[in-house]
Amino acid sequence: MSSPVAIQPFDGQSVCLFCGSSDLSDPAYTAAARAFGEQTARAGWRLVYGGGGVGLMGASARAAHEAGGRVLGVMPGFLRSRERLFDEVETLIVPSMHDRKTIMYDQSDAFVVAPGGVGTLEEVIEVLSWKRLDLHSKPVIFLNLNGFWEPLLAVMEHSIAEGMTPASFREAWVVCDTVEAAIAAMQGAADMPHLQHDRR
Repeated sequence: MSSPVAIQPFDGQSVCLFCGSSDLSDPAYTAAARAFGEQTARAGWRLVYGGGGVGLMGASARAAHEAGGRVLGVMPGFLRSRERLFDEVETLIVPSMHDRKTIMYDQSDAFVVAPGGVGTLEEVIEVLSWKRLDLHSKPVIFLNLNGFWEPLLAVMEHSIAEGMTPASFREAWVVCDTVEAAIAAMQGAADMPHLQHDRR
């Protein structure tokens, strides 16, 4: 997969954050998103995200930027008004949701999944599906704040129990209950030799 637009070179590690764009969620989720953005910057990782200035997306990107970190936002043009583009960081405007996901995937070495809605579900399911098909081996880390992702994890366990998915698929993701644990999981992933060569 190749990106259709020019992106500023970055030779460090990048983490893609999948998360919600709603301003109506639990304030604790927004606070965690801010903490994640700040700690990502302090750890030296570039934050790749959906480009919006609202909800958990905006909170995380602002915090990473204010902490001196690199941030890459990717937003389809038709969402510019709905998700209120955060243009203080490097941001790509792309034609479609498909282009957004492709670039976010291509530009990332790991994925962290914070609380979010159906769009977040779509993003993480696709990344997990690709991992199931051995198209990549990038870490997928659920930021399971207040047990937010327990219902989805239960569905995946149900699929395993019903013989639809192999039990080994449990190794495709890591579950972390705190921002600190997710940052530690990212840093542990950075030590994996394959991660230096897995960005496509």
